[in-house]
Amino acid sequence: MITVIIPNYNGMKFLPDCVASLKTQTIGEFEILIIDNGSTDGSAQWLEKEAADDSRIKVVLLPENKGFAGGVNEGLRRTESEYVLLLNNDTIAEPDFIENLKNAVGKSEDIFAVSAQMIKSSDHSLIDSAGDGINWLGWAYQRGIDEKAELYQKEADVFSACAGAAIYRKKILDEIGFFDETHFAYLEDIDLSWRARLAGYRILYTPDARVYHLGSATSGSKYNSFKVQITSRNNIYLHYKNQPVPQLVINFIPLLLGILGKAVFFKNMGYSKEYWDGIKEGIKTRKKCRKAPAARKGITAYLSIEWIMIKGLIEYSISFTKRHI
Repeated sequence: MITVIIPNYNGMKFLPDCVASLKTQTIGEFEILIIDNGSTDGSAQWLEKEAADDSRIKVVLLPENKGFAGGVNEGLRRTESEYVLLLNNDTIAEPDFIENLKNAVGKSEDIFAVSAQMIKSSDHSLIDSAGDGINWLGWAYQRGIDEKAELYQKEADVFSACAGAAIYRKKILDEIGFFDETHFAYLEDIDLSWRARLAGYRILYTPDARVYHLGSATSGSKYNSFKVQITSRNNIYLHYKNQPVPQLVINFIPLLLGILGKAVFFKNMGYSKEYWDGIKEGIKTRKKCRKAPAARKGITAYLSIEWIMIKGLIEYSISFTKRHI
């Protein structure tokens, strides 16, 4: 069985199309669990009606906004399905989306998660995410963003699944822990995949499972005061949690350069205060996050992740250049 978990916060404009696309799936053995984070736009009432009309749909109405991490975790605690599929409320899935994700994750027991091909709703020829990466400067990034979808038609191992459209093996979630709720929203999926890698598991990207993604629908825009501050804070959490002290020492210079580089970018965007407030909050409150357990394969795992971050800087640089020439 597969449980599709959709976190929702004031997503009435997007939910009907998202849910409708799930009703036409080629696979029948799945349920839909929608976690509403205290919406005030009428979506909670709409969801209750949908649940009454369709036995596959279940709804949990939370009294307050617990963020993406908290909302999803509520869903994870309520399911015993073999697989959990996370889906943003501003997506529309192709009919074979669930079936192809299930086929991909079922290829090997060491696969923790599979990230779908997320395509921009505004231009179906362009990628929104082909899985997520991490680079040596400490920046997480969406693989292939704004590049032609035809360039990302091969299955590949990736650093992280994008939780906006990905399937996860539930028994591994039970083993390594759910999303870190101190993040609230943003980068919590990178943190989860990082912990899975330290535990010895793989993450894949498949182009066979496709969704069309509006993007930043809940937060309102790609860049805003809330998103900039919380993401910069969470980036501190991300590296503090998952890199042991020796690795942080080794990576201090590239991570510092990454912080300064983002500072310049957000200063030009008019969000310098929010950015630095997030950095300061992250440093001050970093110990709220529990350090990830030591890698099962010891130094080999850390060296592998170090190499992934170095390669990630090359991949990110090439992608950035393609998009800006």
